[in-house]
Amino acid sequence: MQMNPNGYEAETQNPEPQGPGRGNARRGQQHAGARELASLYSPGKRCQEWISVILCFSLMAFNFIHLLANFHLGYSWSILLGIVAGILTADFASGLVHWGADTWGSVDLPIFGKAFIRPFREHHIDPTAITRHDFIETNGDNCMLTIVPLANMAFNFLTLSPVEIYHIYPWYCYLFALAIFVTLTNQIHKWSHTYFGLPRWVVFLQHCHIILPRKHHRIHHVAPHETYFCITTGWLNYPMEKLGFWRNLEDLIQSVTGEKPRADDLKWAQKVK
Repeated sequence: MQMNPNGYEAETQNPEPQGPGRGNARRGQQHAGARELASLYSPGKRCQEWISVILCFSLMAFNFIHLLANFHLGYSWSILLGIVAGILTADFASGLVHWGADTWGSVDLPIFGKAFIRPFREHHIDPTAITRHDFIETNGDNCMLTIVPLANMAFNFLTLSPVEIYHIYPWYCYLFALAIFVTLTNQIHKWSHTYFGLPRWVVFLQHCHIILPRKHHRIHHVAPHETYFCITTGWLNYPMEKLGFWRNLEDLIQSVTGEKPRADDLKWAQKVK
């Protein structure tokens, strides 16, 4: 790791440490697998991402206005607890999705493979590719995940009485915090791979470990990428690792299905042409 003229850490040519079973295949934008995976990004996928981002942020703004309109000081501690619980849930959800997509499935799966598994395979071969993605490509899929709960919340704000809203207000603060951090997870992930030009407030949040720090996330990028899957805040990575949560889950699934963890990921990493 080196320092650039702006005082931030700059990634070396190969930011991903090598691990057992990976060989010495060149990583990065010129890797054969990375080029092929990047070429699979389609106009249809781009359209889905645009629609998801527009719907998500429109619903988020609507719900935020109604949360402010229905705010009561009496629920301050419940609101704070709900927000923290929402952040923790988002961190766990990010780990579960990240672990699932990294470990299982294939790019060859119909529709789902190219649309949702492909970015995970590309990311391990070319970890800094995400830093070249614009806002839409970075956040489109996460926005899609939150549309239904945000739409349900908006519908309830329009149809429930003020008394009913008052009673479920802390629950909605939890859901809204969860939705915000799920939506921002891949943006936070992108920042964890960006070693220059970040706004100072982002660097401050990383240093305080309020969002995923850069050095913390590098642990996941030691091949074969089998630990530290939580990428929203990373708060749960250490306890999950100590519990052996992902490893035990993989052993259970492999014993039942016979499928080997990260087989497809290894196939793409070893691709040479």
